[in-house]
Amino acid sequence: MSDITIDGLTKRFDDVTAVDGIDLEIDSEEFLVFVGPSGCGKSTTLRMIAGLESITEGELRIGDRRVNELEPKERNIAMVFQNYALYPHMTGAENMKFGMKSVSDHSDAEIDERVEAAAEILDIPELLDRRPKELSGGERQRVAIGRALVREPDVFLLDEPLSNLDAKLRVQMRAELLQLHQELDATTLYVTHDQTEAMTLGDRVVVLNDGQIEQVDPPQVLYDYPETRFVAEFIGSPAMNIVPVELTYDGDGARTVHDAFELSLPNAERFTDRPASGHLGIRPEDVSLASNAPPDAQTFEAEVSVTEPLGESLLIHCYVGGDELHIKAEARSAINPGDVLQLAVDESRLHVFDDAGDAIYHSSTREEAASDTVYTTPEA
Repeated sequence: MSDITIDGLTKRFDDVTAVDGIDLEIDSEEFLVFVGPSGCGKSTTLRMIAGLESITEGELRIGDRRVNELEPKERNIAMVFQNYALYPHMTGAENMKFGMKSVSDHSDAEIDERVEAAAEILDIPELLDRRPKELSGGERQRVAIGRALVREPDVFLLDEPLSNLDAKLRVQMRAELLQLHQELDATTLYVTHDQTEAMTLGDRVVVLNDGQIEQVDPPQVLYDYPETRFVAEFIGSPAMNIVPVELTYDGDGARTVHDAFELSLPNAERFTDRPASGHLGIRPEDVSLASNAPPDAQTFEAEVSVTEPLGESLLIHCYVGGDELHIKAEARSAINPGDVLQLAVDESRLHVFDDAGDAIYHSSTREEAASDTVYTTPEA
């Protein structure tokens, strides 16, 4: 498989810039996920890599080849589309074979052998004689993946391949895709708007916003150390709580001052400068009922507006002053709208963003967690 180098990649449609000068190094055999909201440029980026969209500016290299001007069939890539793009009049085997003659000089017998091998890997031998209308959504997806496999490409590209499946099947297919990647040691680029897919599948995740890269990191690093407010609110469900605060300083100490509470920030020397205001970030699971917190924890009051039983936990919507917070409590907690709660925060899990949306403080650092394997990028 091949590594990919993206240097200043830009795509403009008339006056609209869909992808705005992104730089990225993708390792051979890596599973890289592009995630972001609709219209952020993730599918356009994938289509430029595939050769389905022209490149306005920048350079794209697959392995040691510049491929900007190469036709898709010359790039040795294979793409799985959101709608699977299967021909309705062809059987599964015929769909998987289609196009092989135009991109290779393999004999019919060799192509048949590849189809049978791909079908065994995907556990779909019994689907080879069926047409798409006779297949379920998950079965059609497996045939589409099989069509990509038989080409033995340098790079697999998958554009939201699970979005048409029901929730249960999406979970099953996520696990199957991950297992398939591990078995094939393929370089895989995957596009999704679903941050759960991004977190569970990617060796690294690229968060895109308005055609630009916000952050590239392993999933757990994105979650624990977001570099921007956008990443903090996009990665994680429910999203990170973000509230405006004033910042005060006393020697080496710092405090966030909100209309309804004040919190001391540990390790305040990590502020590279001392802004007067910003936004405090706290994930819902890092806020708890004061009764469950250590005796010396900093506490504040919040009024409950709505509760959502999630089965394994209770999601509480509450107000602190004029700002809404979401917190997770134990399932079956006797908490109702109108209750006033005493809350505490995990002081080792606080974040501060400046008014421009950049992270300027985390209670803990990546370096402090460097010995934990979940923070390391898997080797190719």
